[in-house]
Amino acid sequence: MDKLNKILLPYIEQEQYPGIQWQINVNDEIYAGKLGYKNLETKDKISDDTIYRIWSMTKPVIAIATMQLVERNKIQLDDPITKYLPEYSNLKVLKNPDGDITDVEELKIVPTVKHLFLHTAGFSYNFLADPVGMEYERMGIFKSTSSSLEEEIQMLAKIPLLHQPSTQWRYSVSIDVLARILEIVENSSLRDILKNKIFLPLRMHDTDFFISEQKDSRVMQSYEFDVVHHKLREHIQDPQKIGNYGYPLHNKNYARGGHGLFSTLYDYSLFADMLLSGKTKDRKLIIAKETIEYMTSNFLTSSFLPIEIISVGTIKDENYVNDLEAYGWGLGFRTLLDPVKNNNFGIKGEFGWAGAASTYFLVDDHKKMSAILMTQVVNGDPNLKKDFYKFIYTHFN
Repeated sequence: MDKLNKILLPYIEQEQYPGIQWQINVNDEIYAGKLGYKNLETKDKISDDTIYRIWSMTKPVIAIATMQLVERNKIQLDDPITKYLPEYSNLKVLKNPDGDITDVEELKIVPTVKHLFLHTAGFSYNFLADPVGMEYERMGIFKSTSSSLEEEIQMLAKIPLLHQPSTQWRYSVSIDVLARILEIVENSSLRDILKNKIFLPLRMHDTDFFISEQKDSRVMQSYEFDVVHHKLREHIQDPQKIGNYGYPLHNKNYARGGHGLFSTLYDYSLFADMLLSGKTKDRKLIIAKETIEYMTSNFLTSSFLPIEIISVGTIKDENYVNDLEAYGWGLGFRTLLDPVKNNNFGIKGEFGWAGAASTYFLVDDHKKMSAILMTQVVNGDPNLKKDFYKFIYTHFN
């Protein structure tokens, strides 16, 4: 697979990315490569066991863990969130999504577990340009490296929703709320739930919210691409920047639903591969294949489409492309609806997600294929992912 490395090398030579690691699994064949550095200062090269902050690639893991509970009838998709989180009984919603944070009205319906999965519950995100996202930022939601998930979700309950549930798609902290519900239903910590239900059965031994000091040297340095000065630097600490989120290495009590996991390329490929069958390599059942098919089908009607994530600072110039234009949304995953809108690449039903630091994965049941791209750059050039995707769908027909 030197051909793919040659395609990706210019991103490192032009100093847009420090290093890149990738793997493509097709019909039990594995193709993999790595190039560049995990730390630009020390010039330590990326190794097979490099550990990454996977950011929002945490979300599909939470989705699978939740649907395991649905399969066991311990939770229902139509359950109102107040069944598990009574502190949300007084939740209000903005009268106007561009209005004042204090100008609120009553909910017409209570958000459900399904709304949390679908990002239609009405929550927002710190880095989104709306009054609720700005209030999250002002309150310091998810910035702490020491608070518990329970504490964060209790604080979130004091902030109104951006819109009435089930009226809009808005990428949001709803998976963090879902993760807290998991803890309540299971009467256990999120860390232990994921470890026992997913990571240990799949032998994902390097995936956790906590990294031991012995593994410190394996963690890739995080960078942000500074579009003003066209160079990589440490995270920019401006208001409403995603780099403001807490993401500690050594806190055993730290857990989140929307971000927070560390993983390796190898580990996450085990998870992605499991999504083709619902089973581990030694045929242990993680989740039913029918459940995965249900989760990765599109749940959004045309009125919600196209889905889009417009963070603070997004510039919609002639170079702007909504890379979700061709996709719908399932229970925790994007799902490809229209390959024509995807530059005629991909196959309908391809699904997956990505992380804020330019990590990315896809699963294609039609091709019996999964693919993972790992690096660590916030605000990274989206063409990296596009070139990876284009290579896959032109070389594995």
